[in-house]
Amino acid sequence: MRFRYAPLILLVSGVFLAGCGQVNDTIDKAQACLEAPKILTDLGAKISKLKDDPKAMDKALDDAANKLNDVADKAANTTLKQATDDLANTLSKIDVNSVNDAVDAVQKVGNETADYLQKVAKSCAS
Repeated sequence: MRFRYAPLILLVSGVFLAGCGQVNDTIDKAQACLEAPKILTDLGAKISKLKDDPKAMDKALDDAANKLNDVADKAANTTLKQATDDLANTLSKIDVNSVNDAVDAVQKVGNETADYLQKVAKSCAS
């Protein structure tokens, strides 16, 4: 008797687990939509203070890129994941070796961040 209901139990379990996966995807997307802009806000505040400290700015950019990579890994939404990966790669490629590089980095981060936030806003709204 018990074996007769085994396929039904497996089917119901599969449907339940699939539904839970969708809930987890939504949570991951919502979390990514909150975390990524916060990382960028923190980065903006840091680099504006580090214009005269190229090494510290370079480290701040690398730290933000690593945090964004973590967010991208959690992002269930492929558009959000791709945009976050792209920005993380861009930030990690910025080398700040001098005060002039620092000034350029602040401008580049500002431009890249603005583009990224537009993509995130569209992705998170859907």
